[in-house]
Amino acid sequence: MTNRAEAIIDLSAIRANVALLKARAGVDLMAVVKADAYGHGLVPVAKAALEGGANWLGVALLEEAITLRKAGVTAPILAWLVPPGSDFKSAVDSDIDIAVSSIKALEEVGAVAGSKRPRVHLEVDTGMTRGGFLSEWNQIDAHHVQGVEIIGIFSHFARSDEPGQPQNLEQLARFKEMVATLESFGYTKIIRHLSNSAATLLDPASAFDMVRTGIAMYGLSPDVKTLGDSKKLSLKPAMAMRAKLHLVKDVPAGLPVGYGATEVTRADTKLGLVAMGYGDGIPRSARNAGIFFNGKRAPIIGRVSMDQFVVDLGATSTAQSGDWVSIFGSGLGGEYTADDWASAAGSINYEIVTRIGPRVPRLYEL
Repeated sequence: MTNRAEAIIDLSAIRANVALLKARAGVDLMAVVKADAYGHGLVPVAKAALEGGANWLGVALLEEAITLRKAGVTAPILAWLVPPGSDFKSAVDSDIDIAVSSIKALEEVGAVAGSKRPRVHLEVDTGMTRGGFLSEWNQIDAHHVQGVEIIGIFSHFARSDEPGQPQNLEQLARFKEMVATLESFGYTKIIRHLSNSAATLLDPASAFDMVRTGIAMYGLSPDVKTLGDSKKLSLKPAMAMRAKLHLVKDVPAGLPVGYGATEVTRADTKLGLVAMGYGDGIPRSARNAGIFFNGKRAPIIGRVSMDQFVVDLGATSTAQSGDWVSIFGSGLGGEYTADDWASAAGSINYEIVTRIGPRVPRLYEL
């Protein structure tokens, strides 16, 4: 079977990025592999990250953690979106650490204690106002924690990709206060973790005992405008996307293209039909992105459809039906990057790689 589109994942880039980030942080590193490793493939990426020096793996969902255990991964894993009512016993049986952000969840986790005590990380809200203990923090007492083993305490920055933003210092100070409260209860040998990718790259004071790196591990910048691109950060993008030209044809000037006839050919040209669409994760809203072939970029013309989109190859293009073209890559050869596609769609690079759908095979380079 011949693929119409492929995501090529460079696992050596994952290993190199992890090694660089860990050296930069100077502490343990948790590799964040939630959401199918940001679209790169959960199990292969997790194993590559560990080979690169990661000490922990972080996932959002319990089922992601269980998948890793079933794949033979024995490294410590933290799952942080496991709501009350979940199968906490499975987590305990599989040696999976659980993040807890409410007294209700803390009581439910503690209730499954048996021969093994549940391992928990207390998530605290230091200013993002999303997950984590806030008003309930001052209500926790010995009764609530007697059935669990507290392994760590953590929070999450809201604006760490904005250097000089006062909220970062406010969150750091609040985190230290909440850590001090926990330590005053006798929990002095716990893992404190606050830094995400941007903080790992910018703020050594926030490293504590461990950093959590997501987007940077995949070789992408947390924010191109404030931190610079992958090259500036010495990161290696791990995903490259390519697809086949399903059709190339000569088209005269003045013809409308695609649903809604939103664009018209401005001159006699060659159009290429790319066998990917929003059903594969190509943003329907994308403008000013496209493909790269034979040293030249060809922009999208018209709307992206569910399974395909059209590009203007230009009248002199040598492209033929069946040729492979680059959708995005590192950009070092002139091709579009995930950052380019994010800008074209009014989004962020996180979304571009994570939304690549399961219809697109992942091919792994070691």
